[in-house]
Amino acid sequence: MDLVALRRDVHAHPEPAFCEVRTAATVLAHLRELPVEVRTGVAAMRREGVPAYPDEATLRRFADRAVETGADAGDVRRFATEGTAIIADLAGRRPGPAWALRFDMDALPVTEADDPAHAPAANGFRSRYEGFMHACGHDGHVAIGLALARRLADRDFPGTVRFLFQPAEEGGRGARAMLAADAVAGVDRFLAVHLGLDLPATAVAAGITGIFATTKMRARFTGVASHAAAAPEDGRNALLAAATAVLGIHGLPRFSAADTRVNVGTLHAGGNVNIVPAVAELTCEARSKDGAVNADLTERVKQVLCGAAQAQGVAVEIEETGGSTSLTCDDELLDAVLAAADACGHGERAVRLHEMGGSDDASLFAEAVQRAGGLATYTVVGGGNPAPHHNPYFDVDEAALPVAVDVLEALVRQATRTDDNT
Repeated sequence: MDLVALRRDVHAHPEPAFCEVRTAATVLAHLRELPVEVRTGVAAMRREGVPAYPDEATLRRFADRAVETGADAGDVRRFATEGTAIIADLAGRRPGPAWALRFDMDALPVTEADDPAHAPAANGFRSRYEGFMHACGHDGHVAIGLALARRLADRDFPGTVRFLFQPAEEGGRGARAMLAADAVAGVDRFLAVHLGLDLPATAVAAGITGIFATTKMRARFTGVASHAAAAPEDGRNALLAAATAVLGIHGLPRFSAADTRVNVGTLHAGGNVNIVPAVAELTCEARSKDGAVNADLTERVKQVLCGAAQAQGVAVEIEETGGSTSLTCDDELLDAVLAAADACGHGERAVRLHEMGGSDDASLFAEAVQRAGGLATYTVVGGGNPAPHHNPYFDVDEAALPVAVDVLEALVRQATRTDDNT
């Protein structure tokens, strides 16, 4: 397998949350060549109850693009209809732990830089889908997962490995959908891998600190339209309520017990310059490095939204559209990742922990495994990023790809089941 070519192919065809039909079809095509048991559809994720799931027109648009660019039409149709998550189980030849490894697939609504100074543009694999981009390294994660599965296809390792190809990490919805299908049932050890995060290229961090719990919300305000000059008193201004809420959210006090963040990402309203706007919608988020503090902060954000609506005499509907929790990496797995890095020649550039400063719903997988008595960590391989994550100039040093595969392979091959983790 050409690891770089695969990463570049996925990079050139970015697909947002739950629309990863071409990416999933690419993953499935590679998995069919390997001795794995594959689950898709309702056996891998549940669409029911997923907030802000793409509508049929959006899914059809990405499905058409996928077929036009060479994906199998039958696979694309299945993923567009049933969901894009894939679970693949690979059994080793000896007794050992049950692993689950997460590889996220979705891209972001970012327009990629079209500048010769940007490597994807200079080398011909810039996004072909305007308005979307792999600006967080998930294209590399997909390639790493498939390359690892191919290396382990000899089954010369203890235990089993479950590959979780996850949709919709951005916005924190994909892990919940997969957990609803028991994606990590029976798992002893969970690991998510991520490229970048300001770690030097090819350096390895066995785990992370500083991951934020987060709640994503959408608030829809509904008022009454009226003539802005002739009868403003007859209107109920939804936009004014939403704008008041924006200021109120950003004015919330921070917490002494844990680091916190709030943000309003979008604000849209309808009407005209001479009409009191009757509809407005905003999206916002709360974050904290402590899950309980994030829950408290989330409730305060909701109080602000409701108070702003009441002050303007409008109604508000609040929907939690996604989220994740905090994560503490287990020492035993940190030791194992460092030992694996040593075993495959990358130990000199390995550290125990790295500060993350963001959120990832892989934390929900980790939480589920840890609650069942298992172990979890979140491993980072430095990408030497020339620009921050979620930036039009984001890219990864492709030398990081084989390093990640090496470390994960060594980790699985040298694993043994410990007495307290059976």
